[in-house]
Amino acid sequence: MNMDVPAEKIRSTETSRVDLVLIAGMITPGARVLDIGCGDGSLLRILSDKRGVDGRGIEISQSGVNACVAQGLSVIQGDADRDLVYYPNDAFDYVILSQTIQATRNPRAVLEQLLRIGRHVVVSFPNFGHWRVRTHLMFSGTMPRTPTLPDSWYDTPNIHLCTIKDFSTLCAELGARVEKAEVLNAYGYRLNFSIPFFMQNLFGEQAVFLLTR
Repeated sequence: MNMDVPAEKIRSTETSRVDLVLIAGMITPGARVLDIGCGDGSLLRILSDKRGVDGRGIEISQSGVNACVAQGLSVIQGDADRDLVYYPNDAFDYVILSQTIQATRNPRAVLEQLLRIGRHVVVSFPNFGHWRVRTHLMFSGTMPRTPTLPDSWYDTPNIHLCTIKDFSTLCAELGARVEKAEVLNAYGYRLNFSIPFFMQNLFGEQAVFLLTR
């Protein structure tokens, strides 16, 4: 895994989500890209404007699809758990799943499909192993709410929360190669990858992984 050292604040005028800025930096200009769970199209717009990609999107909500189409983005309504099987092998240079894998019904099967249809796979997710999450559970006995996990337990879309360690283990089980990983603390700074892995899992609030088969 590679990480810029020392850690630095990443800023963007296009979006407040730091993980989208990092993802955009991982994409080769002009690449064929599929953004799964693309929401309102923020990432696709950045990739189109800044990287000149041939971008496509899948979004489960009709409101998200409408927002994307209104911007001229090529997005269809679909479900990551059901619809990825219809795409051929190596259909895209990059397949992106940002802040969505924890909301899928079968994350392992979804990741297998991503690795099949994309030559490169980018996944970002909130880290349930962050020290604030652990502390909140220990002392309050209730499900924590954080900037990356803002919903109450009864109305959250996140049904399969995981830690950075959990996701790394799943990648190893599937034989996925981690080309790059970015771990961010609560302030949006990259963590120095020279620190031990258990410290990354403890202090990282979210992570972005670039994978290949």
